Amino acid sequence: MISQKKPKQVNDYVLLFSAGSAVGTLFLWAASYLFPEGDIVEGRRVFENIPKYLQYAFYLLSASSVFISGYLFSLRAKNWTRGTSEKRKTTLVSKLKNFFDGILMRTVLRFRAAGLMHSMIYVGFLGLFAGTITLEIHHLMPPSMKFLQGTTYFVYSFSLEIASLIYLAGIGWALFRRIFGTEFRIKTKTKMDDFLTLGLLGFMGISGLTTEAGRIIVEGFPEYEKWSFVGYFIADILPIENGVLFHRTSWILHVISFFVFLISLPQSKLRHIITSPVNMFLSPKDRPKGAMKDIGNLLEAEDIDTVGVEVIENFSWKQLVDLDACTVCGRCTSVCPANLTGKPLDPREIILKVGQVMSESGSTAVPATVTTPIDLQVKTSNVFERITPEELWACTSCRACDEVCPVNIEILDKILDMRRHLALMASDFPSELGKAYVAMENSSNPWGASQNDRMKWSEGLEFEVPMLEEENKEEVEYLYWVGCAGAFDDRNVPVTKAVATLLKRAGVSYAVLGPKEVCTGDSARRTGNEFVFQQLAIQNIENMNNLNVKKVITQCPHCFNTIANEYPQLGGNFEVIHHSQLLTELVQSGKIDVGTSEDPYVITYHDSCYLGRHNDIYTAPREILGAIGGIEVREMKRQGTNSFCCGAGGGRMWMEESTGKKVNIERSEEAIETGADEVAVACPFCYIMMDDGVKELGRGESIKVRDVSLILLDNLKKD
Repeated sequence: MISQKKPKQVNDYVLLFSAGSAVGTLFLWAASYLFPEGDIVEGRRVFENIPKYLQYAFYLLSASSVFISGYLFSLRAKNWTRGTSEKRKTTLVSKLKNFFDGILMRTVLRFRAAGLMHSMIYVGFLGLFAGTITLEIHHLMPPSMKFLQGTTYFVYSFSLEIASLIYLAGIGWALFRRIFGTEFRIKTKTKMDDFLTLGLLGFMGISGLTTEAGRIIVEGFPEYEKWSFVGYFIADILPIENGVLFHRTSWILHVISFFVFLISLPQSKLRHIITSPVNMFLSPKDRPKGAMKDIGNLLEAEDIDTVGVEVIENFSWKQLVDLDACTVCGRCTSVCPANLTGKPLDPREIILKVGQVMSESGSTAVPATVTTPIDLQVKTSNVFERITPEELWACTSCRACDEVCPVNIEILDKILDMRRHLALMASDFPSELGKAYVAMENSSNPWGASQNDRMKWSEGLEFEVPMLEEENKEEVEYLYWVGCAGAFDDRNVPVTKAVATLLKRAGVSYAVLGPKEVCTGDSARRTGNEFVFQQLAIQNIENMNNLNVKKVITQCPHCFNTIANEYPQLGGNFEVIHHSQLLTELVQSGKIDVGTSEDPYVITYHDSCYLGRHNDIYTAPREILGAIGGIEVREMKRQGTNSFCCGAGGGRMWMEESTGKKVNIERSEEAIETGADEVAVACPFCYIMMDDGVKELGRGESIKVRDVSLILLDNLKKD
């Protein structure tokens, strides 16, 4: 594993490659005259009916178009070098896997209709491009080695006709979706750019077929050309008197459309054909997907110029590559809980707006991904020319946008990095967050409760909860991390008691920190306050290291994610397990005997974003519920990787939700629709939000919300 440095000369490499490609095109021109065409039987004669001067023009313009396209790409690649260095995994296997996922459209195919439509255009285009390359190879062969004749030519012709039909059908489907589609993301975001792009691609395909039809007319409708069944059909129905003129005109238009395509490739959204696979190749990180970017120890820093992102140059080079890889598909927007409930956040617009700032503020300005009104043009590299704080603070950090992106764009990282600037450099954050920051600094928890009350939750238990001390640190296997919600929130205190009881029953060796435990700092970090996060995190790490902690149990997915994935950045390396995972292991090993519910009922499970999408833990809570007899588990329509957020993540737990529909109401309605008697959760924030949502909808008496540990404790096998 090595780090990938900032690609300082990538634009020069792109330019060099384009120059080489242009020279290679001219070489092909010269090479084509080394061998005469010779006699061809039932086959293709290249440049049939095309005068020499047009052939010369073709090669010269091809070389020019290739170079111009490469030059324009180099200007765009130059923007990427404006970013800072960033370590990325360079294991070839992981890179190639992601790359071929992009090349083979695997990520897009997750979306049935759109995936099939894009695949048709993509596969059809590749087939036609491969046919063109094959034709050029045939052209360069000496007469004795010409191969596009006889049976080979029949197969070649038939294959290209199939590719043409697939290609044009895909484009037609795309146009239909743009004009008549009902998907919100398409209806609201379709621009003239989309029609121009599809129009160009469609014209390339149609002009290719009419050129073929013209050639068949000029050749006198030979029998073997019936294998080119589409071109033959067009030739047969067209009332053409001057076939030579028609063929040449169609050929010229086809060639021009291809040159326009080449030159527009780096200038329009079409560039994702190149940049998206490249971005996927570069996408593996050197950190877990649930971890924010490490910016070093701020508490020990002697001189801090800036924290977070304010200008394009503050982003990493990989984050800037992201901006040019966007396909503008809008899938990120279609799953964003903030956007779907009427908040100002639109993940796609975040990428497009930042991309516009990068493009237009470059030393040589280049076109943005999509056109923008003239009054929205930018003059500087400051991202806040186009991004508002309201957009960023609406984010719940649920990671649905990153999960659904077919080209691995890291949207959440950008939002959180910009939050860092707003919180620490601009002091521009919601007033409620200020209260939470003060509480975390003064009381070591966002509730503002006294640390002396950290163990109040244990009152009333029939056993004494062990405390981790110097004296017993070698005897304890697990540190049970209670968390702030588990210690101070009235709804979650019973969860803490239940977990402790189950651990005791299973004979698990554990202890707690009590007043020594302070907030992990998750909310501070997700809202950009890296200073408060590091103050809390370093204190916890020092305590845990001094007490020789190796294994940690958490009931809060936010604590789980922070300790497991982010504490290593500051020297805290621990083996962390979520309580649902450990309880599942204890049930499966027989250390906890599960019984059958006396009154059979229906449960639906709500996936925590920080347990699921951030850490890929989906099955453990469901296995607990599935082990209980008499319980029917019904899934909500959005579950697993597609689950909908409760609305509390990203520090939103501490902010008022005054715009649009409440996120927890949206999710609670979905839970109610299942007809469940109970909503199971595995996160204290989800517990609070879902319980509030069900009650606000007037179903608090008929539908219970409980943690999986409480449900398990209630359904133990009777002694």
